[in-house]
Amino acid sequence: MADRLTENEPAAPRPGEADADGGGSARPAASGPGSAVSAKDAQQTAPGRMAAQEIRLISALVLILGLGLFLALPFVLSIGSVVFLPLVTAIILTILLSPLADRIAALGLPNVLASFLALLLFLVIVIVALGTVLQPAADLFDSLPEMIDRIVLRYGELRQELAWLAQINEQLTRALGSESGREVVLATPTMMEQVAFATPTVVLEVLLTFLMAFFMIEARVRLRRHLLLGRSDFGSSIKAARVVREVQDRVAAYILTVSIINICVGIVVAAGAWALGVEAPVMWGGLAAILNFLPYIGPLAMVALLGLFGIGTTDTILLGLVPAGAYLALHAVEANVVTPSILGARFTMNPVMILIALSYFSWIWGVVGALLSVPLLLMLTALIDHVGRPNLIGFMFGESLFPASPIEIEDG
Repeated sequence: MADRLTENEPAAPRPGEADADGGGSARPAASGPGSAVSAKDAQQTAPGRMAAQEIRLISALVLILGLGLFLALPFVLSIGSVVFLPLVTAIILTILLSPLADRIAALGLPNVLASFLALLLFLVIVIVALGTVLQPAADLFDSLPEMIDRIVLRYGELRQELAWLAQINEQLTRALGSESGREVVLATPTMMEQVAFATPTVVLEVLLTFLMAFFMIEARVRLRRHLLLGRSDFGSSIKAARVVREVQDRVAAYILTVSIINICVGIVVAAGAWALGVEAPVMWGGLAAILNFLPYIGPLAMVALLGLFGIGTTDTILLGLVPAGAYLALHAVEANVVTPSILGARFTMNPVMILIALSYFSWIWGVVGALLSVPLLLMLTALIDHVGRPNLIGFMFGESLFPASPIEIEDG
Protein backbone atom coordinates (compact mmCIF):
# COMPACT_ATOMS: atom_id res chain seq x y z
CA MET A 1 0.00 0.00 0.00
CA ALA A 2 2.77 2.36 0.84
CA ASP A 3 4.51 1.43 -2.38
CA ARG A 4 1.41 2.40 -4.43
CA LEU A 5 1.11 5.75 -2.71
CA THR A 6 4.73 6.36 -3.36
CA GLU A 7 4.34 5.58 -7.04
CA ASN A 8 1.27 7.88 -7.43
CA GLU A 9 2.85 10.92 -5.74
CA PRO A 10 4.60 13.39 -8.01
CA ALA A 11 8.31 13.36 -7.86
CA ALA A 12 9.96 16.16 -5.96
CA PRO A 13 11.93 18.59 -8.06
CA ARG A 14 15.61 18.18 -8.09
CA PRO A 15 17.86 21.02 -6.98
CA GLY A 16 19.10 21.59 -10.54
CA GLU A 17 15.58 21.74 -12.00
CA ALA A 18 14.37 24.39 -9.60
CA ASP A 19 16.58 27.02 -11.29
CA ALA A 20 15.73 25.96 -14.85
CA ASP A 21 13.36 28.90 -15.38
CA GLY A 22 15.83 31.34 -13.98
CA GLY A 23 16.12 33.02 -10.62
CA GLY A 24 15.13 29.95 -8.67
CA SER A 25 11.45 30.99 -8.78
CA ALA A 26 8.83 28.30 -8.48
CA ARG A 27 6.56 27.55 -11.39
CA PRO A 28 2.83 28.18 -11.05
CA ALA A 29 0.88 25.24 -9.78
CA ALA A 30 -1.52 25.12 -12.72
CA SER A 31 -2.42 27.14 -15.82
CA GLY A 32 -6.21 27.58 -16.01
CA PRO A 33 -8.45 29.45 -18.49
CA GLY A 34 -8.00 32.80 -16.67
CA SER A 35 -4.28 32.78 -17.19
CA ALA A 36 -4.78 32.06 -20.92
CA VAL A 37 -7.14 35.11 -21.30
CA SER A 38 -4.71 37.42 -19.48
CA ALA A 39 -1.87 36.29 -21.73
CA LYS A 40 -3.99 36.98 -24.80
CA ASP A 41 -4.91 40.49 -23.53
CA ALA A 42 -1.25 41.16 -22.84
CA GLN A 43 -0.41 40.24 -26.42
CA GLN A 44 -3.16 42.56 -27.81
CA THR A 45 -2.42 45.54 -25.55
CA ALA A 46 0.74 46.66 -27.32
CA PRO A 47 -0.71 46.70 -30.88
CA GLY A 48 -3.84 48.45 -29.60
CA ARG A 49 -1.79 51.17 -27.97
CA MET A 50 0.29 51.58 -31.10
CA ALA A 51 -2.86 51.97 -33.23
CA ALA A 52 -4.34 54.53 -30.80
CA GLN A 53 -1.12 56.55 -30.81
CA GLU A 54 -1.01 56.43 -34.60
CA ILE A 55 -4.61 57.67 -34.88
CA ARG A 56 -3.91 60.47 -32.43
CA LEU A 57 -0.78 61.49 -34.35
CA ILE A 58 -2.72 61.60 -37.63
CA SER A 59 -5.48 63.64 -35.94
CA ALA A 60 -2.89 66.10 -34.64
CA LEU A 61 -1.43 66.48 -38.14
CA VAL A 62 -4.92 67.04 -39.58
CA LEU A 63 -5.59 69.70 -36.92
CA ILE A 64 -2.32 71.49 -37.63
CA LEU A 65 -2.93 71.40 -41.40
CA GLY A 66 -6.46 72.72 -40.89
CA LEU A 67 -5.19 75.59 -38.74
CA GLY A 68 -2.52 76.42 -41.31
CA LEU A 69 -5.12 76.41 -44.09
CA PHE A 70 -7.38 78.68 -42.03
CA LEU A 71 -4.54 81.18 -41.59
CA ALA A 72 -3.20 81.02 -45.15
CA LEU A 73 -6.54 80.98 -46.98
CA PRO A 74 -7.33 84.72 -46.54
CA PHE A 75 -4.17 85.77 -48.39
CA VAL A 76 -4.90 83.44 -51.30
CA LEU A 77 -8.56 84.44 -51.53
CA SER A 78 -7.84 88.18 -51.24
CA ILE A 79 -5.11 88.13 -53.88
CA GLY A 80 -7.28 86.11 -56.26
CA SER A 81 -10.54 87.88 -55.38
CA VAL A 82 -11.28 88.52 -59.06
CA VAL A 83 -11.64 84.75 -59.50
CA PHE A 84 -12.67 83.42 -56.09
CA LEU A 85 -15.23 86.06 -55.10
CA PRO A 86 -17.42 85.59 -58.23
CA LEU A 87 -17.12 81.82 -57.82
CA VAL A 88 -18.24 81.79 -54.18
CA THR A 89 -21.03 84.30 -54.88
CA ALA A 90 -22.21 82.22 -57.83
CA ILE A 91 -22.33 79.11 -55.64
CA ILE A 92 -24.49 80.94 -53.09
CA LEU A 93 -26.79 82.23 -55.86
CA THR A 94 -27.03 78.72 -57.31
CA ILE A 95 -28.06 77.28 -53.96
CA LEU A 96 -30.60 80.08 -53.50
CA LEU A 97 -32.13 80.08 -56.99
CA SER A 98 -32.11 76.36 -57.82
CA PRO A 99 -35.45 75.68 -56.06
CA LEU A 100 -37.02 78.60 -57.95
CA ALA A 101 -35.64 77.27 -61.24
CA ASP A 102 -37.06 73.83 -60.42
CA ARG A 103 -40.52 75.29 -59.86
CA ILE A 104 -40.37 77.27 -63.11
CA ALA A 105 -39.20 74.17 -64.99
CA ALA A 106 -42.12 72.21 -63.47
CA LEU A 107 -44.47 74.49 -65.44
CA GLY A 108 -43.19 72.91 -68.66
CA LEU A 109 -40.50 75.42 -69.62
CA PRO A 110 -37.05 74.26 -70.81
CA ASN A 111 -34.28 74.08 -68.23
CA VAL A 112 -32.24 76.86 -69.88
CA LEU A 113 -35.20 79.25 -69.93
CA ALA A 114 -36.15 78.38 -66.34
CA SER A 115 -32.59 79.08 -65.16
CA PHE A 116 -32.51 82.40 -67.01
CA LEU A 117 -35.88 83.49 -65.59
CA ALA A 118 -34.84 82.63 -62.03
CA LEU A 119 -31.66 84.70 -62.37
CA LEU A 120 -33.56 87.53 -64.08
CA LEU A 121 -36.11 87.66 -61.26
CA PHE A 122 -33.28 87.94 -58.73
CA LEU A 123 -31.72 90.80 -60.72
CA VAL A 124 -35.04 92.65 -60.83
CA ILE A 125 -35.41 92.35 -57.04
CA VAL A 126 -31.86 93.64 -56.47
CA ILE A 127 -32.33 96.59 -58.85
CA VAL A 128 -35.64 97.55 -57.23
CA ALA A 129 -34.08 97.36 -53.75
CA LEU A 130 -31.11 99.50 -54.76
CA GLY A 131 -33.36 101.96 -56.58
CA THR A 132 -35.49 102.31 -53.47
CA VAL A 133 -32.43 103.44 -51.54
CA LEU A 134 -30.35 105.31 -54.13
CA GLN A 135 -33.04 107.47 -55.74
CA PRO A 136 -34.16 109.26 -52.53
CA ALA A 137 -30.52 109.41 -51.41
CA ALA A 138 -29.66 111.35 -54.57
CA ASP A 139 -32.45 113.82 -53.78
CA LEU A 140 -31.13 114.31 -50.27
CA PHE A 141 -27.60 114.85 -51.55
CA ASP A 142 -28.39 118.50 -52.34
CA SER A 143 -29.17 119.20 -48.68
CA LEU A 144 -25.97 117.53 -47.47
CA PRO A 145 -23.93 120.78 -46.94
CA GLU A 146 -26.64 122.30 -44.77
CA MET A 147 -26.90 119.06 -42.81
CA ILE A 148 -23.13 119.00 -42.23
CA ASP A 149 -23.20 122.59 -40.96
CA ARG A 150 -25.89 121.67 -38.43
CA ILE A 151 -23.93 118.63 -37.27
CA VAL A 152 -20.83 120.80 -36.79
CA LEU A 153 -22.92 123.34 -34.85
CA ARG A 154 -24.35 120.62 -32.59
CA TYR A 155 -20.87 119.21 -32.10
CA GLY A 156 -19.62 122.67 -31.02
CA GLU A 157 -22.47 122.96 -28.51
CA LEU A 158 -21.74 119.51 -27.13
CA ARG A 159 -18.05 120.33 -26.93
CA GLN A 160 -18.77 123.44 -24.91
CA GLU A 161 -20.92 121.44 -22.50
CA LEU A 162 -18.09 118.90 -22.07
CA ALA A 163 -15.30 121.48 -21.82
CA TRP A 164 -14.36 120.20 -18.36
CA LEU A 165 -13.24 116.94 -19.95
CA ALA A 166 -10.90 118.83 -22.27
CA GLN A 167 -9.41 120.68 -19.30
CA ILE A 168 -8.77 117.40 -17.47
CA ASN A 169 -7.10 116.05 -20.60
CA GLU A 170 -4.83 119.09 -20.85
CA GLN A 171 -3.85 118.76 -17.19
CA LEU A 172 -3.03 115.08 -17.65
CA THR A 173 -0.94 115.93 -20.71
CA ARG A 174 1.05 118.52 -18.78
CA ALA A 175 1.51 116.18 -15.81
CA LEU A 176 2.81 113.38 -18.01
CA GLY A 177 5.06 115.79 -19.86
CA SER A 178 4.18 114.55 -23.33
CA GLU A 179 5.43 116.66 -26.19
CA SER A 180 3.54 117.31 -29.34
CA GLY A 181 5.01 115.44 -32.26
CA ARG A 182 5.28 116.42 -35.85
CA GLU A 183 2.13 115.76 -37.85
CA VAL A 184 2.58 113.74 -41.03
CA VAL A 185 -0.07 113.96 -43.73
CA LEU A 186 -0.15 111.26 -46.41
CA ALA A 187 -1.50 112.05 -49.83
CA THR A 188 -4.29 109.60 -50.68
CA PRO A 189 -6.49 109.33 -53.78
CA THR A 190 -9.78 111.13 -53.68
CA MET A 191 -13.08 109.26 -53.52
CA MET A 192 -13.80 109.90 -57.21
CA GLU A 193 -10.38 108.51 -58.15
CA GLN A 194 -10.96 105.39 -56.06
CA VAL A 195 -14.38 104.84 -57.67
CA ALA A 196 -12.88 105.32 -61.15
CA PHE A 197 -10.11 102.81 -60.43
CA ALA A 198 -12.47 100.23 -58.91
CA THR A 199 -15.24 100.41 -61.54
CA PRO A 200 -13.67 98.10 -64.19
CA THR A 201 -12.88 95.44 -61.59
CA VAL A 202 -16.38 95.61 -60.11
CA VAL A 203 -18.02 95.34 -63.53
CA LEU A 204 -15.84 92.35 -64.41
CA GLU A 205 -16.62 90.59 -61.12
CA VAL A 206 -20.39 91.19 -61.51
CA LEU A 207 -20.38 89.79 -65.06
CA LEU A 208 -18.37 86.74 -64.01
CA THR A 209 -20.67 86.18 -61.04
CA PHE A 210 -23.89 86.13 -63.04
CA LEU A 211 -22.41 84.11 -65.89
CA MET A 212 -21.13 81.47 -63.46
CA ALA A 213 -24.44 81.48 -61.59
CA PHE A 214 -26.41 80.96 -64.81
CA PHE A 215 -24.32 78.01 -65.96
CA MET A 216 -24.34 76.48 -62.48
CA ILE A 217 -28.11 76.77 -62.19
CA GLU A 218 -28.54 75.32 -65.67
CA ALA A 219 -26.27 72.37 -64.79
CA ARG A 220 -28.00 71.56 -61.48
CA VAL A 221 -29.90 68.56 -62.92
CA ARG A 222 -26.74 67.00 -64.36
CA LEU A 223 -24.93 67.59 -61.07
CA ARG A 224 -27.60 65.78 -59.09
CA ARG A 225 -27.61 62.89 -61.57
CA HIS A 226 -23.82 62.65 -61.37
CA LEU A 227 -23.87 62.64 -57.57
CA LEU A 228 -26.44 59.86 -57.49
CA LEU A 229 -25.27 57.67 -60.37
CA GLY A 230 -21.57 58.48 -60.63
CA ARG A 231 -20.56 56.77 -57.38
CA SER A 232 -19.43 53.16 -57.29
CA ASP A 233 -20.93 52.67 -53.83
CA PHE A 234 -24.67 53.19 -53.33
CA GLY A 235 -24.12 54.34 -49.73
CA SER A 236 -21.74 57.08 -50.80
CA SER A 237 -24.26 58.24 -53.44
CA ILE A 238 -26.99 58.54 -50.83
CA LYS A 239 -24.64 60.39 -48.47
CA ALA A 240 -23.57 62.84 -51.21
CA ALA A 241 -27.21 63.49 -52.11
CA ARG A 242 -28.03 64.12 -48.44
CA VAL A 243 -25.18 66.59 -48.10
CA VAL A 244 -26.25 68.55 -51.19
CA ARG A 245 -29.87 68.59 -50.10
CA GLU A 246 -29.02 69.64 -46.55
CA VAL A 247 -26.75 72.48 -47.71
CA GLN A 248 -29.33 73.72 -50.21
CA ASP A 249 -32.21 73.52 -47.74
CA ARG A 250 -30.35 75.32 -44.99
CA VAL A 251 -28.92 78.16 -47.04
CA ALA A 252 -32.02 78.73 -49.20
CA ALA A 253 -34.44 78.54 -46.27
CA TYR A 254 -32.28 80.85 -44.15
CA ILE A 255 -31.88 83.50 -46.85
CA LEU A 256 -35.57 83.39 -47.78
CA THR A 257 -36.73 83.61 -44.15
CA VAL A 258 -34.30 86.37 -43.24
CA SER A 259 -35.27 88.29 -46.41
CA ILE A 260 -38.94 88.22 -45.42
CA ILE A 261 -38.08 89.35 -41.88
CA ASN A 262 -35.88 92.18 -43.18
CA ILE A 263 -38.57 93.34 -45.62
CA CYS A 264 -41.02 93.52 -42.70
CA VAL A 265 -38.42 95.48 -40.70
CA GLY A 266 -38.00 97.86 -43.64
CA ILE A 267 -41.76 98.41 -43.86
CA VAL A 268 -41.98 99.16 -40.12
CA VAL A 269 -38.99 101.54 -40.32
CA ALA A 270 -40.51 103.35 -43.32
CA ALA A 271 -43.84 103.72 -41.51
CA GLY A 272 -42.10 104.95 -38.36
CA ALA A 273 -39.98 107.45 -40.32
CA TRP A 274 -43.13 108.76 -42.01
CA ALA A 275 -44.88 109.09 -38.64
CA LEU A 276 -41.92 110.98 -37.15
CA GLY A 277 -41.72 113.30 -40.14
CA VAL A 278 -38.32 112.10 -41.38
CA GLU A 279 -37.55 112.89 -45.01
CA ALA A 280 -37.50 110.02 -47.55
CA PRO A 281 -39.08 107.34 -45.33
CA VAL A 282 -38.97 104.78 -48.16
CA MET A 283 -35.21 105.20 -48.41
CA TRP A 284 -34.73 104.61 -44.69
CA GLY A 285 -36.95 101.54 -44.84
CA GLY A 286 -34.98 100.08 -47.75
CA LEU A 287 -31.67 100.91 -46.08
CA ALA A 288 -32.80 99.23 -42.86
CA ALA A 289 -33.83 96.10 -44.78
CA ILE A 290 -30.49 95.89 -46.62
CA LEU A 291 -28.26 96.61 -43.62
CA ASN A 292 -30.15 94.06 -41.53
CA PHE A 293 -28.54 91.31 -43.62
CA LEU A 294 -25.26 92.17 -41.86
CA PRO A 295 -25.41 90.71 -38.34
CA TYR A 296 -24.58 93.20 -35.58
CA ILE A 297 -22.64 95.59 -37.84
CA GLY A 298 -25.58 96.51 -40.09
CA PRO A 299 -27.94 97.60 -37.28
CA LEU A 300 -25.14 99.57 -35.62
CA ALA A 301 -24.46 101.38 -38.89
CA MET A 302 -28.19 102.10 -39.23
CA VAL A 303 -28.32 103.58 -35.73
CA ALA A 304 -25.31 105.79 -36.53
CA LEU A 305 -26.84 107.02 -39.80
CA LEU A 306 -30.18 107.79 -38.20
CA GLY A 307 -28.45 109.58 -35.34
CA LEU A 308 -26.34 111.76 -37.63
CA PHE A 309 -29.30 112.53 -39.89
CA GLY A 310 -31.51 113.37 -36.92
CA ILE A 311 -28.93 115.66 -35.34
CA GLY A 312 -28.36 117.38 -38.69
CA THR A 313 -32.04 118.06 -39.37
CA THR A 314 -33.48 118.95 -35.94
CA ASP A 315 -33.05 121.82 -33.51
CA THR A 316 -31.86 119.86 -30.48
CA ILE A 317 -29.65 116.81 -29.97
CA LEU A 318 -32.23 114.87 -27.95
CA LEU A 319 -34.90 115.36 -30.59
CA GLY A 320 -32.46 114.25 -33.27
CA LEU A 321 -31.71 111.00 -31.45
CA VAL A 322 -35.38 109.95 -31.35
CA PRO A 323 -35.33 108.08 -34.74
CA ALA A 324 -32.13 106.24 -33.78
CA GLY A 325 -33.60 105.25 -30.41
CA ALA A 326 -36.84 104.04 -32.01
CA TYR A 327 -34.94 101.90 -34.50
CA LEU A 328 -32.72 100.50 -31.75
CA ALA A 329 -35.83 99.42 -29.79
CA LEU A 330 -37.29 97.84 -32.93
CA HIS A 331 -34.08 95.95 -33.62
CA ALA A 332 -33.91 94.69 -30.04
CA VAL A 333 -37.39 93.17 -30.37
CA GLU A 334 -36.67 91.73 -33.83
CA ALA A 335 -33.28 90.22 -32.96
CA ASN A 336 -34.24 88.76 -29.58
CA VAL A 337 -37.89 87.77 -30.03
CA VAL A 338 -39.09 87.65 -33.64
CA THR A 339 -36.13 86.16 -35.52
CA PRO A 340 -35.27 83.38 -32.99
CA SER A 341 -38.92 82.28 -32.79
CA ILE A 342 -39.24 82.08 -36.60
CA LEU A 343 -35.88 80.53 -37.45
CA GLY A 344 -35.94 78.08 -34.56
CA ALA A 345 -33.14 75.86 -33.33
CA ARG A 346 -32.18 74.63 -36.80
CA PHE A 347 -30.55 77.94 -37.76
CA THR A 348 -29.33 78.87 -34.29
CA MET A 349 -25.61 79.57 -34.40
CA ASN A 350 -23.09 80.64 -31.84
CA PRO A 351 -22.77 84.46 -31.89
CA VAL A 352 -19.01 84.11 -31.48
CA MET A 353 -18.85 81.98 -34.64
CA ILE A 354 -20.98 84.54 -36.49
CA LEU A 355 -18.63 87.36 -35.48
CA ILE A 356 -15.58 85.29 -36.43
CA ALA A 357 -17.06 84.51 -39.85
CA LEU A 358 -18.11 88.15 -40.29
CA SER A 359 -14.66 89.52 -39.48
CA TYR A 360 -12.90 86.73 -41.41
CA PHE A 361 -14.74 87.19 -44.72
CA SER A 362 -14.95 90.99 -44.31
CA TRP A 363 -11.17 91.02 -44.03
CA ILE A 364 -10.92 89.02 -47.26
CA TRP A 365 -13.65 90.55 -49.47
CA GLY A 366 -14.96 93.63 -47.68
CA VAL A 367 -18.70 94.35 -47.69
CA VAL A 368 -19.51 91.51 -50.10
CA GLY A 369 -17.66 89.09 -47.83
CA ALA A 370 -19.69 90.34 -44.87
CA LEU A 371 -22.92 89.64 -46.77
CA LEU A 372 -21.71 86.14 -47.68
CA SER A 373 -20.37 85.29 -44.21
CA VAL A 374 -23.55 83.82 -42.71
CA PRO A 375 -24.50 81.70 -45.79
CA LEU A 376 -20.94 80.37 -45.94
CA LEU A 377 -21.06 79.58 -42.22
CA LEU A 378 -24.32 77.69 -42.78
CA MET A 379 -22.74 75.69 -45.60
CA LEU A 380 -19.74 74.77 -43.46
CA THR A 381 -22.03 73.84 -40.56
CA ALA A 382 -24.11 71.53 -42.77
CA LEU A 383 -20.97 69.86 -44.14
CA ILE A 384 -19.49 69.41 -40.68
CA ASP A 385 -22.73 67.87 -39.43
CA HIS A 386 -22.31 65.10 -42.00
CA VAL A 387 -18.53 64.70 -41.79
CA GLY A 388 -18.34 65.05 -38.02
CA ARG A 389 -17.65 67.98 -35.71
CA PRO A 390 -14.04 68.09 -34.46
CA ASN A 391 -13.83 67.61 -30.71
CA LEU A 392 -11.10 70.20 -30.15
CA ILE A 393 -11.41 70.53 -26.38
CA GLY A 394 -11.77 66.78 -25.83
CA PHE A 395 -8.78 66.12 -28.11
CA MET A 396 -6.60 68.08 -25.68
CA PHE A 397 -7.58 65.62 -22.94
CA GLY A 398 -6.96 62.46 -24.93
CA GLU A 399 -10.34 61.94 -26.62
CA SER A 400 -10.95 61.28 -30.31
CA LEU A 401 -10.81 64.27 -32.66
CA PHE A 402 -13.76 63.16 -34.82
CA PRO A 403 -16.38 61.29 -32.79
CA ALA A 404 -19.34 59.72 -34.54
CA SER A 405 -21.79 62.36 -35.74
CA PRO A 406 -25.48 62.14 -34.79
CA ILE A 407 -26.40 61.49 -38.44
CA GLU A 408 -24.05 58.51 -38.63
CA ILE A 409 -25.42 57.17 -35.35
CA GLU A 410 -28.98 57.35 -36.69
CA ASP A 411 -27.93 55.61 -39.93
CA GLY A 412 -26.14 52.90 -37.95
